[in-house]
Amino acid sequence: MRQGWAPRRTGAPRTGVDQFLTVLRVFAVGLVLIGLAAFIAQEINTDNAFARWANPDATGLTGAQFRGLVVSGIAQGAMYGLIALGYSMVYGVLGFINFAHGEVFMMGAMTGMITSNKLADAGLWESNFIGSLIFIVIVSMIVCTLVAVIMERVAYRPLRGSPRLIPLITSIGVSFFIQNASIVLLGPAAKAYPDVPDWVKDKHTFIQIEGSRILVVVVAAVSMGVLWYLVEHTKGGKAMRAVAEDAEIAALMGINVNRTIVKVFAVGGAMAGLAGILWGILFRSVIHTTGFLPGIKAFSAAVVGGIGHLGGAMAGGLSIGVAESVGPLLILEPLGVSGVSQLRDAVAFAVLIGVLLLRPAGIFGERLPAEDRT
Repeated sequence: MRQGWAPRRTGAPRTGVDQFLTVLRVFAVGLVLIGLAAFIAQEINTDNAFARWANPDATGLTGAQFRGLVVSGIAQGAMYGLIALGYSMVYGVLGFINFAHGEVFMMGAMTGMITSNKLADAGLWESNFIGSLIFIVIVSMIVCTLVAVIMERVAYRPLRGSPRLIPLITSIGVSFFIQNASIVLLGPAAKAYPDVPDWVKDKHTFIQIEGSRILVVVVAAVSMGVLWYLVEHTKGGKAMRAVAEDAEIAALMGINVNRTIVKVFAVGGAMAGLAGILWGILFRSVIHTTGFLPGIKAFSAAVVGGIGHLGGAMAGGLSIGVAESVGPLLILEPLGVSGVSQLRDAVAFAVLIGVLLLRPAGIFGERLPAEDRT
């Protein structure tokens, strides 16, 4: 298993690809360093020569603006991390990427929208917001768990022994099926969550963080802690780790591999359902394509953190969330790039490319199934 930099055979000559990758690494690191230097120069004094050379129109960021960007990035990154957990767990056990996992997240957001609006019609959303929120979280997690389990049983289990490309293509087909099923059942228009109480929209603490962002970060942190305990200290979690290590040996030791794989999909689906509710509370709108871009970014987060590593999935999500929130104004705008607010997605995927160039195995390294190790 590769850890960190890709290994090179002793005495092997450097190829043109090696040289090209070295140039890319130097360019990426140099661009980030120049952008940071320009940002610091503009924060110190926008009239100095370096700041004028980099971007004469730059105004810099105030402390409050920078804090807001970081908090926003952490909140959004926490949601990416929750979704990435499903990608990482499935890859760690089965060795393929379930690209339909983003649509499981969308189903969670849709379920929360329907349930919350029904509660709002009954007057319970306003009168008992915390109870209503707990209820829609439970409903969403149950629905997403069922969707993920059915997906595994119908679409993936019959392909268990097939070449790796076949379940990958199947997952893309399942993704489109769920998207179109959502259009047929709920229509193509965006759907809104009911209004939240003022304390959720108001800013709290001495650094003035919106209540919704505090809620997202706290729930994500608690969920990650619960999942860590489940995987590390329960019988089912030990079975998951055993199957991820070597499914054949785990079966010989008496572990029901099929049941364990179902549990992996169920836990990943539950985390996606929770992330869907947090997305709805934070952005208060959902559409049938809601799961596509967050799903791709969550997959990128799993790769950045180290595919198959649960802590790495959350760390990767936070890294991408903060980078896409802060990066455009911290690095690109000081260099005179126009329209930086439209480049959030480009920055997020640039982080993925940068990590793959500098540390191909991800921040925490890969955890692969036995048949993928070399």
